[in-house]
Amino acid sequence: MINLLYFFYKFIINTCSLMKKTIKLLSFLYLIQAVNAYAGDLSVGFGNFDYSDKNKSAIMFDMNYGFTENNMNSPIGKVTPIIGAFITEDSAAMAYAGAKIDYKLGMFVITPSFAPGFYREGDGKDLGHVLEFKSQVNIGFNIGSASVLSAGYSHISNASLGDKNPGANTYSLNFLTQF
Repeated sequence: MINLLYFFYKFIINTCSLMKKTIKLLSFLYLIQAVNAYAGDLSVGFGNFDYSDKNKSAIMFDMNYGFTENNMNSPIGKVTPIIGAFITEDSAAMAYAGAKIDYKLGMFVITPSFAPGFYREGDGKDLGHVLEFKSQVNIGFNIGSASVLSAGYSHISNASLGDKNPGANTYSLNFLTQF
């Protein structure tokens, strides 16, 4: 009887966990569908979060969306609003919103960006504050007419808002496609 109750308990726990994951996935897919209603670009990247700290270095997945139909002209180029998020293998995560500028030099593209956001430590590195600032530069080249493959470097810092400000340096390989 105890084995049957334990089996039933594990079944309920696993079912609830699966349902939570399914709801999260469906919510994410809904968000992507809502974003697709606007013209823009989607960038997906994989990299090494905080590679300079061997104790807290982790694999990272990053995704951001640029609202290209909302470009604003400025003296330094067209500024594109972005939203994005990353998560590491240690469950550290950050959701951010900011802006980027694409400089096109023939088939090459240089893209600096800046975005404040909210950081969650998870089992990863303590960056000292929930509010962090992500600055990044991607250098890549056009693949066809609507895609870019780039290498990126970013730095995340809390600008000394917290008691400590260790920062995190990241490198990544990114793929961007426009639609």
